Amino acid sequence: MPELPEVETIKLGLQKHLIGKTIEDIEIKIPKMFSGFPKQIIGAKIIGLKRIGKGLIMELDNNFVLAVHLKMTGQLVYADSGTKNLILSPKIGGATLPSKYSHIIFKIKNQKSKIKITNQNSKIKDDSKEKAYLFYNDLRQFGWIKIVKKSELMKMPFFKEMGPEPAVTKAMVGKALTLNEFKKIVLSSSTAIKVLLMDQKRISGIGNIYANDALFEAEIDPRRKAKTLSEKEIKTLYDSISHVLKKGLKYGGSSDENFVNALGQEGSYQNHTLVYNKEGEKCLSCGGAIQKIKLAGRGTYFCPKCQN
Repeated sequence: MPELPEVETIKLGLQKHLIGKTIEDIEIKIPKMFSGFPKQIIGAKIIGLKRIGKGLIMELDNNFVLAVHLKMTGQLVYADSGTKNLILSPKIGGATLPSKYSHIIFKIKNQKSKIKITNQNSKIKDDSKEKAYLFYNDLRQFGWIKIVKKSELMKMPFFKEMGPEPAVTKAMVGKALTLNEFKKIVLSSSTAIKVLLMDQKRISGIGNIYANDALFEAEIDPRRKAKTLSEKEIKTLYDSISHVLKKGLKYGGSSDENFVNALGQEGSYQNHTLVYNKEGEKCLSCGGAIQKIKLAGRGTYFCPKCQN
């Protein structure tokens, strides 16, 4: 599932291509994945892209927003004539877009003013429209896009119940997770610390990949009950969470599964993980073997010698 670095990467990519452009039409191939009436947003201009936790918000100029949750395998990929020569990841569902996974397609009005030379002394402006699209792809079809009134957005259970998030980006919208708040959350829970880190109602934005790596960096066993951590360990873990999330952003997210960025290309954090998806490989610290277990149904990677 795309985590904070992946969704932030998509947001930043879409900001470059969508701001100021207009939604001209929508093709909805799987109705269960889209909520709302398309006429509410057709003709609306996109004025902002925001992220809260793992949720993405597209702000329009008519007091509506598009709320997006990518779930396990969702992708948002922009395409126009300027991107046609890019090599797309096969994770989009093929070599070109739309693909077999493209279930919702936004047609974007991408008007460009070009200067046409008709003769040596005459120039005219050509306001021809260039085709542009935003594809919502989803292999497993768990994700959703919802049209919501801007005033109603934070009343949606998905956003309303979301916990504070680590403050690792400059343009934060959600509530920041302070060290004091983190201490309270950890010390009040008997849940295994890794499971707690992934509980979006307690702390938002952290998923399986970054929870594994943060706990390894902090040298904490993922199975330990949260409330058994010392204040020193809590501070170390707090810093480690911030560090691995920023590292994820630096490498454009992790594409070990289905994630692609806003142009359909892969991130590279999967090449820089500390323990995630490294069962049987040597620990970076002690040289021992990384082990894999299941915690709350999720694959959990750790070094039994270094993490206690």
